[in-house]
Amino acid sequence: MLAVVAAHIVLALCLPALARYNRRLAFAAGAALLAATLVWAMMQAPAALGTGVTDELAWAPELSLSLSLRLDALALAMIVLVSGVGALILIYAAWYFGPRSTDAARSAALLVTFAGMMLGLVLADDLLTLYVFWELTSLTSFLLVGQGGQYRENRRAAVQALLVTVFGGLAMLLGIVLLGQLAGTYSIPEITAAANAGTLAADQPVALGFALVLILLGALTKSAQLPFHPWLPYAMAAPTPISAYLHAASMVKAGVVLVARLGPAFSPFAVWWVPVVVLGLATMLLGGWRALRQTDLKRLLAFGTVSQLGFLMVLFGAGSRVAALAGIAMLLAHGLFKAPLFMVVGAIDKACGTRDLRELCGLGRRKRGLAVLAAIAGMSMAGLPPMLGFVGKEAAYEAFVLEGGVRGWIVAIGLLAGSLLTVAYTARFLWGAFATKGLQPTGGDPVPLGLSGPAWLCALTGLAAGFAAPAVQELAAAYARPLPSLGDAYAAQYELGLWHGFGIALLFSAIAVAGGLLLHQYGAALTERVVLHGLSAQRGYESVVTGMERAAITVTGRLQIGSLPVYLGFILVTLIALPAPALLMGGALPQDQSVYHSIMQVPVGLMVIVAAIALCRARRRFTAVLLVGAVGYGIGGLFVIDGAPDLALAQFLVETLTLVAFVFVLRRLPAHFDEPDTERRVRLPKAAVASVGGVLVAGMAVIFSGARVQPPATTADFVASAPDAGATNLISAILVDFRALDTIGEITILLICAAGTASLVLATRYDKRKGGQVVTSGSGSPKHEQEVMG
Repeated sequence: MLAVVAAHIVLALCLPALARYNRRLAFAAGAALLAATLVWAMMQAPAALGTGVTDELAWAPELSLSLSLRLDALALAMIVLVSGVGALILIYAAWYFGPRSTDAARSAALLVTFAGMMLGLVLADDLLTLYVFWELTSLTSFLLVGQGGQYRENRRAAVQALLVTVFGGLAMLLGIVLLGQLAGTYSIPEITAAANAGTLAADQPVALGFALVLILLGALTKSAQLPFHPWLPYAMAAPTPISAYLHAASMVKAGVVLVARLGPAFSPFAVWWVPVVVLGLATMLLGGWRALRQTDLKRLLAFGTVSQLGFLMVLFGAGSRVAALAGIAMLLAHGLFKAPLFMVVGAIDKACGTRDLRELCGLGRRKRGLAVLAAIAGMSMAGLPPMLGFVGKEAAYEAFVLEGGVRGWIVAIGLLAGSLLTVAYTARFLWGAFATKGLQPTGGDPVPLGLSGPAWLCALTGLAAGFAAPAVQELAAAYARPLPSLGDAYAAQYELGLWHGFGIALLFSAIAVAGGLLLHQYGAALTERVVLHGLSAQRGYESVVTGMERAAITVTGRLQIGSLPVYLGFILVTLIALPAPALLMGGALPQDQSVYHSIMQVPVGLMVIVAAIALCRARRRFTAVLLVGAVGYGIGGLFVIDGAPDLALAQFLVETLTLVAFVFVLRRLPAHFDEPDTERRVRLPKAAVASVGGVLVAGMAVIFSGARVQPPATTADFVASAPDAGATNLISAILVDFRALDTIGEITILLICAAGTASLVLATRYDKRKGGQVVTSGSGSPKHEQEVMG
């Protein structure tokens, strides 16, 4: 499995060069790899539906860190979308991007890269591996949505998507670390086993709840759940193939996959299922309602995707066997109907030059193939038989009707309302794209097979999957096996199928279809009037971003004022404010701490103190430099007394070089410091901050030196195994072997600083070749510079 993921990265690196030779060949190569990945996964299906197929690469075994992958039922279902639908979208993209497109080569490579990252995410068997691929998908989607960065709309959409998803990802990382510490492992199967056994953080329920909330925050942002949903409709600025792949088939389902992965472990916890189900239902209703008000076909589908993602969240968050069966069916159905609908919109846009349903008229007669294709995919989206979407929605209704109780019926009615909206916006899409509305019929170019063929394969697969419900049942049952059957005995025996007889689920389907058609026919005025003016997640996002920008400008304006003392002061204040309270509360002085270890430390230490105090009173630059050198040489003397001649030698060399550099620069600077009259009045706060900071650093050194209670475990083994090092402990060996390299780096930095400072000083002097002169003081050092123009 690791080789399959790596193959995507290797091919992505080769595609830009291949695209320069032949653009369509590059997309075809990517499609071939994705198709081969799907074939490989299907060949592993018997084992995947059983115990699973695992692969692991230990990259830090001492820390028990590894890249762990597992091919199981959930991963197999997602590979159908990531690799199978992805291969068709790459073929579609080969015809979508014109011969003059500058983004074709870049998009081909990024799409294959994204496919590899998404593949790693769905196969991840531990939380850290999942997080690595999680963030890589965010980065690649940012590049795909932003394209080349030429258009402001793409840049804005890409930045918003990145900010929202990465914010959730960072919160999720905190939750993963906390959960891993509570469980003692990051392995998802081991965490699930501990949670089902009731041994996972049994004595720390608050910490466990906090970890789960943080992890859910990542899932909600990635899958565009309320209130983080606006980034997905704005991401429709990306080209249609990218929208079809990222926002219909793969990326936006990452949060759903995370909830599905951890659902068998945490669905019994209220802190897990309550926010998932509540926010999922709210997202389903809000997304469906907003879709009814869109005039751009692509944005209509985008809000429909938001609604469907909420539906999937409810199914996978409920934690019951039948809901999980419905979840797998709807996961597959959504990719198989939403991707072809996006491709249809792209074909209409290419042929007619518009996606606005107010401008399209009569395409149903002129482009009957596209109309039939869209109708087949739309039937699955609306939940009509014999489509896979109908099978999944029937199971979803059954899951909560069979569960019964207040929760079951509330969720079932919420899903019915959301499905009614789904039928309504499906009808709006088909009517807006293909109906004759009394306008001038829309013309348009012929649609090539490269744009319609992949969409036909997707839509027909969704139709065939409805008839092949037993095969989908086998896949879904393997995922739902560990989940409980809520309800009566029928719930334990329920299987996916096109016909379960007359019942409440079939009644709900009929109500959704009839009500949705009526809402589309007669509810246009209602959808226009009922607008939630006071609530806007997009305005909330913009307010947060604007507030952060203003706060950053305010803070930067107060701090970055070009004053070195101010910079040092804020650094010291931060040092005092953050570590000091923890040090006072948790630190302890060593019991055997002595004032000094050698009598020679006393005079040398006093010399350093006297030089530091005199440095604060110095008025001449040269005197200050000499006193700085005295402090440095005194510290080097302390190193000699403590038995570290190598450190002392490095200190002496650095101080000597610093002194020489300062003397070189001082030739071009005034002899005295230029201090304003107000300088003396602000010295007391500066002195207080400096004194407290110095005492804090000294206290930290003493406390940390006594924090170790046992000798280093590696010292004896190192000395025995590396006699050539000539060291008595590991620390001295590191200092002797690596301090020289560190010192070379320090010397190089000092040389660069000296050269830069000298250049700045010399640059301020007037170039006499231009006819000016410099007025200097009697000592030869420029007291002030004045150009005397001839």
